[in-house]
Amino acid sequence: MIIDTHAHLDFPDYKSDLESVLSRAKEAGVDYIINVGTSLASSEKSVALANRFHDIYASIGIHPHDASKVSEQDWQTLESMINEPKVIAIGETGLDYYRNRSPHEDQQRIFHKHLTLAKTHNLPVIIHCRDASDDCLKILDEHKNGALAGVVHCFSGTREIAEKCIDLGLYLSFAGPITFSTADNLREVAKSVPVERLLLETDCPFLSPQPKRGERNEPAYLSFIIPVLADIYGLSIQDIKRITTFNAYKLFGIGEPEHEGKIAYAIRNSLYINLTNRCSNVCVFCMRETYPIVKGHHLGLNKEPTAEEVIDAIGDPAGYDEVVFCGYGEPTERLDVLIAVAQFLKSKGKRIRLDTNGHGDLINGRSIIPELKGLIDTICISLNAETAEKYEDICKPVFGKRTYIALIQFIKDAKQVIPHVQVSLVDIPGVDVEKCERIARELGVDFRVRKYNVLG
Repeated sequence: MIIDTHAHLDFPDYKSDLESVLSRAKEAGVDYIINVGTSLASSEKSVALANRFHDIYASIGIHPHDASKVSEQDWQTLESMINEPKVIAIGETGLDYYRNRSPHEDQQRIFHKHLTLAKTHNLPVIIHCRDASDDCLKILDEHKNGALAGVVHCFSGTREIAEKCIDLGLYLSFAGPITFSTADNLREVAKSVPVERLLLETDCPFLSPQPKRGERNEPAYLSFIIPVLADIYGLSIQDIKRITTFNAYKLFGIGEPEHEGKIAYAIRNSLYINLTNRCSNVCVFCMRETYPIVKGHHLGLNKEPTAEEVIDAIGDPAGYDEVVFCGYGEPTERLDVLIAVAQFLKSKGKRIRLDTNGHGDLINGRSIIPELKGLIDTICISLNAETAEKYEDICKPVFGKRTYIALIQFIKDAKQVIPHVQVSLVDIPGVDVEKCERIARELGVDFRVRKYNVLG
């Protein structure tokens, strides 16, 4: 499933072949399209399209180009459309100081009205910003305390502006220009945007991607944008499709999200195994209990799977480079199942990694590393702090003060048995990264820093 979050299918460009355009979109995997209003007439047409076609939803708004033309009657008419069942967003609205087709003060006034309308009705806003970042961010900041939600569409700003938008809780989308051969700077900006805040859009009929430049754009052409985004993020095409679809569901409420936790799930060319949601840590940075989502996969298990159920969920593992025991819980909480599944995977010649908090000995009441010999090729152990006291503050282990000492011993034991041992930490404020790296060097193991709130 793919969702084009910004299209203008009501434009005359599609007058003669709209149904063919929608058929090609369906063939390309585009299941839903948000048709975005740019004027009162365009918004009315968007609503009509949404009512006509199952896979189209509508956003209503007035583009900043026309801000000076909006009468009070126009605005009341626009507001009256908000009760239409398939209206799911407000916009596009914002500021455009590039064309300057309306005075800046009129653009700002109408932008404020759109944002207030969106917040009043608990709808996300679709934002247009061109050569007006300072004023746009200032206005958005004024509205952030009112549950502001939305997307800056066809983003073309700097990395610093992107970070400010993310801090405001907004999503960003990149259209055809991300594929242009001259767009290296834009692709670098995109790298700084968490994929969990990324949406897909075409902005059709405008901004066709590189292979179709000079032609009319259409939703099916997302198929040219997705591989570029996959390359930027170091993810697979399927990852980008799944993640952006889930993001669109979160923001706009359209699509069908997963409701059951996955036992086995793929990211890039690795297969991950989710054995349990139990963990002996209650880390301050972990969203296990509040948001059990990783790269668009729902990992909240209704029940813990048996070894047979895990093996069945894995299926044929031949196509994966690596299999990783890493769900939204501590795998060594279910050591017997872990070992049984690892034995199956080894019989298939797979490389296996275990991501663990290093509490396995405390959890199982014995040294477990010898039992992992010959099964685990790589073990990644979360260190997360340079002292026992700080570890307790951050990770809140159920085993209390003895946990950190046991963790260090677990790393030492793993070094003697497991071919590749790595310790990691999450770069939250207050953790001394250099001291943690020094501990890793002294233990003779590799070291990795993980970004806060970046999972998978």
